[in-house]
Amino acid sequence: MSKLEQFKSEVESGYAFQGESVVLGAAMFDRKINSGLLVKMPLKMFNRHGLIAGATGTGKTKTLQVIAEQLSKSGVPSLLMDVKGDLSGIAAKGEPNARIEERSGQIGISFTASGNPVEFLSISGEKGLRVRATVSEFGPVLFSKILGLNETQSGMVALIFKYCDDNQLPLLDLKDVKRVLQYLGDEGKEELTKTYGTLSSASVGTIMRKIVELEQQGAEVFFGEPSFDVEDLCRTNPKGEGIISVLRVTDIQDKPKLFSTVMLQLLAEIYATFPEAGDVKKPKLCLFIDEAHLVFAEASKSLLDQIEAIIKLIRSKGIGIFFITQNPADIPESVLGQLGMKVQHGLRAFTAKDRKAINMAAENYPETDFYDTAELMTELGIGECFFTTLNEKGIPTPLVHTCVRPPQSRMDILTDDEIDRIVEESDLVHQYNREVDRESAYEFLNAKLEDAADERHRQQMEEQQEKARQSRGRREEKSTFEEVLSSPVTRQVSNTIARELMRGLLGVMGVKSTSRRSTRRSSWL
Repeated sequence: MSKLEQFKSEVESGYAFQGESVVLGAAMFDRKINSGLLVKMPLKMFNRHGLIAGATGTGKTKTLQVIAEQLSKSGVPSLLMDVKGDLSGIAAKGEPNARIEERSGQIGISFTASGNPVEFLSISGEKGLRVRATVSEFGPVLFSKILGLNETQSGMVALIFKYCDDNQLPLLDLKDVKRVLQYLGDEGKEELTKTYGTLSSASVGTIMRKIVELEQQGAEVFFGEPSFDVEDLCRTNPKGEGIISVLRVTDIQDKPKLFSTVMLQLLAEIYATFPEAGDVKKPKLCLFIDEAHLVFAEASKSLLDQIEAIIKLIRSKGIGIFFITQNPADIPESVLGQLGMKVQHGLRAFTAKDRKAINMAAENYPETDFYDTAELMTELGIGECFFTTLNEKGIPTPLVHTCVRPPQSRMDILTDDEIDRIVEESDLVHQYNREVDRESAYEFLNAKLEDAADERHRQQMEEQQEKARQSRGRREEKSTFEEVLSSPVTRQVSNTIARELMRGLLGVMGVKSTSRRSTRRSSWL
């Protein structure tokens, strides 16, 4: 048996699945396409997660587009992170041309142009359904991890959440958290100390700065109501096709903190909401996280642990997660080890560091006698990849050099008018694209402080009025005494007394004077 025949036999046996599968492309040997030797992806194993890696311009986005549209045709909905803004075309029908027809013929499939049911989502100013979440939905543990707080500061955040729960203070957005921090660090310090303990001023300042940092990346737009229901990601259209939700995040490439916040919240919410599914014939939902390095760029150790834990456990919910990035090294090893399906597009070696990275990337794939993986990895053309997955028994399939099939949907972006029309026709646009600003912790505490200020003002006014009454009483007593003294009767009596006193005094003085004159006269005689 020739080596080519051995190769074909290995691929045919390795990719012969009993259940439903989708076609990625055709196997290649000695850089030639083997028409009809199809490389398939078993739907049953999509909840084992996956990786799509490769240098810029090697075809990662189109591979993502192919997989998502094939899932949709199989009735599986998906969520795509459109970071570069080049995935909107998945909603429109593709345009056949000679090159597409030729490639499809070489692979051994027929090309049928078709669009897909798409829902556009947004967490910022992009067009689409607004995706929001409240601070309360994060909970103290996840919210602390997002802020990158230490153990002591995380304990204070837990205390704040407890205080708000006990006092019916809804934490909906970041201004609520900031207002509670200000209140408990100042006016409410005594109230807090009696029941819960004290808050360190230094820790309060640190938490406040972390929240401001998150705000500066646009997170205030994400936090709020109405909250997005993750069950709305799992819809199908009347034809039974899975709806592809495209989260347009082209304006947050320089905001890794916000990006990781959104992704972790979605993963946590999906894990908390979806019931256990066990082994499923096909996934309930697949998430494709493009530019995945943004999720891990500034993630703390605790945040990475949280992501790893969710990825390990969420597969039992029937959820598949795919990371798309340039180099497998962008994904932490603890997460990379959880990814059972791998699509590796070409890598380019321009420096010694690049060559080392390629050798390390090659070691992530099964050994093969048919390729020099590290060498061929630098020579893969556009739309070519190395592929391996898990078969239905959980065993890795042979590593195959694959020519990826062309997308059936448009490989270009939609116009603004086309996006507007899709958003306007959405069944959910009126539910999520409305502003809701109900009373929460911010308003309740402001009202409480205003009531306290009014009470203090009332007490001050009462004290001033009491002082005024006392002052008037003293003035009234003095006025009565003065009136008595100044009355005519009093003056008459006073004059009489004075006159009599003067008379008596003058009489005495007269007697004394006469006596002295008599004495002098006698002495002279």
